[in-house]
Amino acid sequence: MSVPDSTELTAAESRLATSDLEVLGRMPYSSNVTLLVDLFEPGDSSEAETVPPPPNLSGSSEDRDRLCRAIYKPHRGERPLWDFPDGLFLRELAAYRLSRALGWDLVPPTVVRDGPFGPGSVQLFVDADFGQHYFTMLEEPDLHDQLRRLCAFDLVANSTDRKGGHILIDDERHLWAIDNGLCLHAEFKVRTVIWDFAGEPLPADLAEDLARLIDQPLPGDLADLLNPFERDALLARARALLAEARFPHDPTGRRVPWPLI
Repeated sequence: MSVPDSTELTAAESRLATSDLEVLGRMPYSSNVTLLVDLFEPGDSSEAETVPPPPNLSGSSEDRDRLCRAIYKPHRGERPLWDFPDGLFLRELAAYRLSRALGWDLVPPTVVRDGPFGPGSVQLFVDADFGQHYFTMLEEPDLHDQLRRLCAFDLVANSTDRKGGHILIDDERHLWAIDNGLCLHAEFKVRTVIWDFAGEPLPADLAEDLARLIDQPLPGDLADLLNPFERDALLARARALLAEARFPHDPTGRRVPWPLI
């Protein structure tokens, strides 16, 4: 698979990084503070000081000057975890950069920047069919190639919380992986709902992308976000999947998140 067009990605990153950011409200069902924001041309919008009630997501005429929407996860809104170091927002960025390095276009454009509640990750909001999740997508065979790619990504990224609802489908039927803060740990911690392809051969195009990743130094913008143990573990997982050449089984039956969706 070819690497995504760098010009388009650079434009998306620039918009996320430099636009004025206005908080609309807090997203429901999130363990850490997760805020829906509008992005405007610099100077068109003042940053919010407080979080208003949840917005009407259907939009209105007041939105006509909005550039786009995004998800803002401020560092100060994270709950400490015993098994992950401080700064999950940086792993959101690292997951995006890993997806980009593989050429898999799975994680929406993501940047780290300052905002109304301090530094955090800002990720392009996916206007998805929110009635769908992994288990409904699995019923559609034309989506299976994308699901296999996401399965490989979760194994390499060491995704520790891939719930069914963390996979979105947009109106072009492109799948996106969101909520990637729990990933890229040095210790193998995979927990994902995607085990339905266990035992299947690793598709040739995915193998080629993995081989490219391990045959050259990690991109600096990804490597800089990981410590030496995490970098080595990332490459070791990629090598192991490539050497096995098949999607693995979960012999324990316990490498799944809860709740599943």
